[in-house]
Amino acid sequence: MVSLTKNQTVSLSKQSSALSQLQFGLGWDPIKKKGLFGGLFSGSDSIDLDAGCVLMDSSGNTIDTIWFRKLTSSCGSVVHSGDNLTGEGDGDDEVITVNLTRLPGNVEYLAFTVNSFRGQTFNDVENAFCRVVDQSGKELARYKLTEQGSHTGIVISSLRRNGGNWDFTAHGHACRGRTIDDMHTDIVATVVR
Repeated sequence: MVSLTKNQTVSLSKQSSALSQLQFGLGWDPIKKKGLFGGLFSGSDSIDLDAGCVLMDSSGNTIDTIWFRKLTSSCGSVVHSGDNLTGEGDGDDEVITVNLTRLPGNVEYLAFTVNSFRGQTFNDVENAFCRVVDQSGKELARYKLTEQGSHTGIVISSLRRNGGNWDFTAHGHACRGRTIDDMHTDIVATVVR
């Protein structure tokens, strides 16, 4: 498994042979609020973050968008696990599965985003990460988001078709936007090269 830093790219094809399916897991926790008496009455509010994926061609034109209101791509190759409203618990809070063998040939980029539809900011989030797992369950790459701020969206990572291989890039690009559509300009500017 490769632990990535911001703007670092790794070839997933070198990490796992014969890739046919990838899972992009997103996890986060709400920041624990400090209470009276050294945290005796501390707690945390739930944080509803939403994972999304934009399929784009080589020019950055949108082919399809997957998010909590559209859980499956039109071609059936990308499936969202559904909306986690709290971020509580260990592991992945939301998962997007990509069947690489069914992905249309004109899809060159898959941009993975995180946003707060409710308008909660990343000042209220900790332990946010995304990770990539292959069809055997092997974790290939992980990116831990360390930056907080008043933004409501992040272009967290992307997958790019590179000949017969797939490259994964950790972006961590903060942006405004409560929906994946609000973030479109930032997504294209961050991902398309």
